[in-house]
This record gives sequence, structure tokens and C-alpha cells, in this order.
Amino acid sequence: MFALFLKGLIIGFAIAAPVGPIGILCIQRSLQAGFKIGFMTGIGAALADGTYGLIAGFGLTAISSFMVAQQFWIRIIGGLFLLYLGIKLLLTSPHERSKTGCSDKSSWHACSTSYLLTLTNPATILSFVAIFAGLGLGTVNPDFASAIMLVLGVTLGSAVWWLLLSGGVAFILHRRLSRSFFRIINWISGSIILAFGIFALKVW
Repeated sequence: MFALFLKGLIIGFAIAAPVGPIGILCIQRSLQAGFKIGFMTGIGAALADGTYGLIAGFGLTAISSFMVAQQFWIRIIGGLFLLYLGIKLLLTSPHERSKTGCSDKSSWHACSTSYLLTLTNPATILSFVAIFAGLGLGTVNPDFASAIMLVLGVTLGSAVWWLLLSGGVAFILHRRLSRSFFRIINWISGSIILAFGIFALKVW
């Protein structure tokens, strides 16, 4: 059982590690708003990974099949969401956070936006279905205890990656950058996220 948990840790870490729009958003928020907001952005992605892990691990084929069948519209929603986030970053002043501080509401906003953004990536559910099938889980009669341990491992493994990324960026780089450089970070991050959004829409 513990071996499955360790496998889940590795899977969650490996799925979260590649730098995509969530990674860019986590880096930008960690630099702009500090560790708390950056980490909560990552936690949203980790919870989404856990949600997909539950679907794949417990063999919820009706849900996974529906999401795969509707991936056109899911991709459209995700692409538009990325465009919105990219444009918002381009227009965001780097001085806004220092005036208002980091509230619990903004933390939950950071978490919820990254959660929804991760859920709108159809490739995520396909990845989990393939991985869990390879490990012999997600069958018609799943081993629920094994699936739970694996999903917990996936969620924690993903969270560990986001903890390392947001912590490293916030505590190592945040205090070393000038305010003028934050605007450049916003422009770069916004442009990259816009590119992800355009790509998501153009593939269809």
C-alpha cells in the first residue's frame, strides 16, 4: 500500500513539473504577490490533479468518457480563460499588491482559478487514465483502498512541486528584483499565457 503511495508521489510530481501555463502563472504570482498566493495557485492545480486521479483511479468511465467527448468545448473554455488571464497580466500594475496586501479572498481566488484552468486541459485526464491503467487501477472493480492511496500520493506529489517552485521563486528571487522589473515579468508572463491560449484555440 505504501508503495502505491510512493508511486503516486512520483506521478504527481512528474505531471506537475513540466512548465505550462499554470507554472508560468505560479511563477508570476509568486514574484508579484509572494509565497502565499503563488503556493495557493499551485495547490489549485494539485487539487485538480487529485480530482482527475479520482476519476481515473475509481474507474468512473462515464465521467472520463464525457470529458473526452466534450474536449472540444473544454479546450475552447480553457483557451478563452488563458486569453483572459494573459490580457489581465499585461494590464496589471506591479504596485497594486503592495497597496492592498494579500487577503484570504485573493488566496482562494488564486486557488480556484488554477483549479479550473487545470480542469479545462483534456490531456490531463487522458494522462491519468493511461497511467492508472498501466498500474492495474481504474478497472470495473477497482481496489478502492489502493486507488485512494495512489490519488493521495498524486495530490501530495503535485503539491510538493508547487511548494518548491513557489517557495524558491518567492524567497530567493522576490526580494532581489526591482519594482520596474515586475512589470517586465508581467509582460513576459502575460505574453506566454496568451500564446498558450491562442495555441489552445487554433488547434481546433
